[in-house]
Amino acid sequence: MSKTMKALVLREHGDLDQLSVVPDYPRPKVKPGHVVIRVGASSFNYHDVFTVKGMPGIKVPMPVIIGLDMAGEIVEIGDGVDGWSTGDRVLVNPLCPGVGLMGEMLDGGMAEYCVVSAGQLIRMPSDVSYVDAASLPVAYGTAHRMLVTHKTIKKGDKVLVLGASGGVGTGCVMLAKEMGCEVIACAGSQDKLDRLKELGADHVVNYREEDFSKWAIAQFGKPQRRNYEGGVDVLINFTGGDTWVPSLKCVKRGGSILTCGATAGHDPKEDLRYIWSFELKIIGSNSFYDDNLSALMDMIQEGTLKPVVDKVVPLEEAAEGLRLIRDREVMGKVVVTP
Repeated sequence: MSKTMKALVLREHGDLDQLSVVPDYPRPKVKPGHVVIRVGASSFNYHDVFTVKGMPGIKVPMPVIIGLDMAGEIVEIGDGVDGWSTGDRVLVNPLCPGVGLMGEMLDGGMAEYCVVSAGQLIRMPSDVSYVDAASLPVAYGTAHRMLVTHKTIKKGDKVLVLGASGGVGTGCVMLAKEMGCEVIACAGSQDKLDRLKELGADHVVNYREEDFSKWAIAQFGKPQRRNYEGGVDVLINFTGGDTWVPSLKCVKRGGSILTCGATAGHDPKEDLRYIWSFELKIIGSNSFYDDNLSALMDMIQEGTLKPVVDKVVPLEEAAEGLRLIRDREVMGKVVVTP
């Protein structure tokens, strides 16, 4: 068995040209409490863009193989690992307790092989593909926890999703529709809007051509302070930046704004008057857990969910795949098959 493998390696922070595919990177060795998996598929998230660029307060050990999300087949088992066999198909929860995220604090999935703590393994149903499974953790797991675990939406709610064409966004659109909501999906191109309609969005808004907040007020009425008329029930905003104050203006009295990230800026202008005047609930959601990922794989198996995958590319084209994520040129996920 070869002692080396192909891997997408980051050696220093910067632009995407700091990533390189290394053909003879040392293959990981099994150790107690861990397994080695042959990676079947790994998917990108916007978090990978931040990892490459560098984030204040987070010291990434270099060199590192990026890629948080991965699924594959167990090929080696370390001492002290019970309940698993070689050949088992597994999805990996990228959070390693006490250490951090795969693809950031530990080598991740953009390689032919990866060593993983046994506690991070989730058994895959036989008819769920590696590509679909690898699409789930950070994007769909985050959406599932935010909407389902926290019980933040209910049948009949008007739910507006910003950034609806990305991984978390498409997950929110599909989960909200599955739960019986009226969904408004916002994206930046007609092609993305058309595809969001195909996913089940009831209304679509091109945020490059019109103000989503003004659109919502024109469609559903201006929120009222003295009653519960007007506005949307729930607004999902994981972009932040200059979308924050417009979000406050179109949510009905007693409604909610859900947030699980800030891809356009974490320190937006604020207007507290809307929060108290309209009794708004600002609900944060962080990460995901094994039960979210298992529930999502069950939905795939049952046919009630199909992750949106824009492109499946080989490892040699992985950096270009991440560029597409960074520049918001894709709908849903970019998946790499080593």
